[in-house]
Amino acid sequence: MKKNKKVVLAYSGGLDTSAIIPWLKENYNVEVIAFVANIGQSQKDLDGIEKKSLESGASSCHVFDLKDEFIRDYVYPVLKTGAVYEGNYLLGTALARPIIAQKQVELALNIGADAVCHGATGKGNDQVRFEMAYAALAPNLHVIAPWREWNLHSRESLLQYLKERNISITATLEKIYSKDENAWHISTEGGLLEDPWNLSNEGCWNWTVDPENAPEKSEYISLVIKKGCVVSVNHETLSPLKCVEKLNELGSKHGIGRVDIVENRLIGIKSRGCYETPGGTIITTAIKAIEQLVLDRESLHWREKIGLEMASVIYDGRWFSPIRKSLQAAANELSAAINGEVKLKLYKGNVTAVQKKSPNSLYSLEYATFGKDEVYNQSDAQGFIRLFTLSSRIRSITQIK
Repeated sequence: MKKNKKVVLAYSGGLDTSAIIPWLKENYNVEVIAFVANIGQSQKDLDGIEKKSLESGASSCHVFDLKDEFIRDYVYPVLKTGAVYEGNYLLGTALARPIIAQKQVELALNIGADAVCHGATGKGNDQVRFEMAYAALAPNLHVIAPWREWNLHSRESLLQYLKERNISITATLEKIYSKDENAWHISTEGGLLEDPWNLSNEGCWNWTVDPENAPEKSEYISLVIKKGCVVSVNHETLSPLKCVEKLNELGSKHGIGRVDIVENRLIGIKSRGCYETPGGTIITTAIKAIEQLVLDRESLHWREKIGLEMASVIYDGRWFSPIRKSLQAAANELSAAINGEVKLKLYKGNVTAVQKKSPNSLYSLEYATFGKDEVYNQSDAQGFIRLFTLSSRIRSITQIK
């Protein structure tokens, strides 16, 4: 890169990105602009972040409040697909990366920057997610990934690097875990979790109460769903963000949404994490309850296939791709009839749909009853079964011959 050019850094205010600012200036001789995405992380992570970036050497800091847009335009659409990675992970980190990268690129183009930079390591998924977005949105921007270039490979070396440059940082060597937080979830990795035989402890959980210590009395809540989206909690109409915040609060109180998993990263490494998605767990349970009423067998199975594929697409960082748009379009079509109300029971880490109704329900008591009915002729099943088993009977006859 030529001298005196601009780089927009996805800045969190943590140890890594605090060190990246002076490193970029020293090794690339560039002006560094800090970009901060507020997607619902803790307020303490945002307090004084502009001042911190300037003290680290940034020429300016741009903070974007993206919480509403993140939940409305990224999380809610994917909920319609039923995407869950490897059966447990509700994609809290993966869903946040596209909006961060998109706004970072937009800022870079608006101010005439030559490059973008991220603080993702060379071992994780986020480097792929960021750079897939960069490639799709602005392939002419140069990408700098310090973790793949520098020789600062430990917490100690990063702290020493900043100390030598008289850059203050609140991080210490005592930090045990790596955490990622947004309005949808919080994840905890590292520390004792690096050994899958170790039990998680209180330090591995942040939002949710231990289910053993949750209230002894269950709590019932009502959700209204329109076109596959939760629009009200306990008959109070709320925005998507407010719905999630309210359900995070209720779910955390009852210890709902905890998963302790070992997942397959895109690059081939297995990693263990403790993830908390209390509101998301409640919402997915409610949506599935209405889907059970509304979708016919083939449509429900198709939606399950869409969810499985979408989970991999999102996890791999392919948000800005034709396949993601195609899967979303299919899910939107199926979700057009997903309307109704669900009553859920929250109790000691569990959420159960106990009542559900929909104006589009295909459930018919007249047909489903075990009692006497006037609409179903059971002898009709004889011809159906004979045709349905025809291939099996032909195969058996052929084998006998």
